[in-house]
Amino acid sequence: MKLYSYFRSSAAYRTRIALNLKGLPYEMAFIHLTRDGGHQHRPDYRAINPQQRVPSLVLDNGEILTQSLAIIEYLDEAHPQPPLLPTDLIERARVRAMAQLIACDIHPLNNLAPLQYLKRVLKHEQAEIDTWYHHWILQGFEALETMIGSGLYLAGDHVTLADICLVPQVYNARRLKVPLDRFPKIVAADAACMQLPAFQKASPENQPDAE
Repeated sequence: MKLYSYFRSSAAYRTRIALNLKGLPYEMAFIHLTRDGGHQHRPDYRAINPQQRVPSLVLDNGEILTQSLAIIEYLDEAHPQPPLLPTDLIERARVRAMAQLIACDIHPLNNLAPLQYLKRVLKHEQAEIDTWYHHWILQGFEALETMIGSGLYLAGDHVTLADICLVPQVYNARRLKVPLDRFPKIVAADAACMQLPAFQKASPENQPDAE
């Protein structure tokens, strides 16, 4: 398999974690999202991913998958061990809800494209953009904190899809200096995940394209 990735992309970060947790070998190709106007807009990559985003995962049979949650659920179905979703249907729904709270509500508002639009088109100052960024993380984390039960991770004592989504979001929150002292359960789950080699290996600073 071949993963098109960018070291700071939260979506690519999620996918790296999932591949590592599954113990799957993969090669990497690096798509720099800001250099030269963004390499994701080049025709050769647009042919791979018409949305011009990362990640893209090229399977061994040549099929191309996009969108991190779709890729991760494919990996979980194709390679069931270790499972990334609980067996109980209600618990599966709860894990998906936490994952989507992060990946579908927080992250899209703070992704590179909308931040660039705020700056380049709407002409907002960086301080205003930072306030925007903080607002959506804090609002989302306030809800997420109340959804976390007991156990090492977000949904108990086993890593799930929710944790895979959490760790990149916490990484970005810290990078942008979002205060996390109000969220002890989130901080604890992140710390537990970062004890695992699969998460450590996927971390942005450990990527070959890290700057």
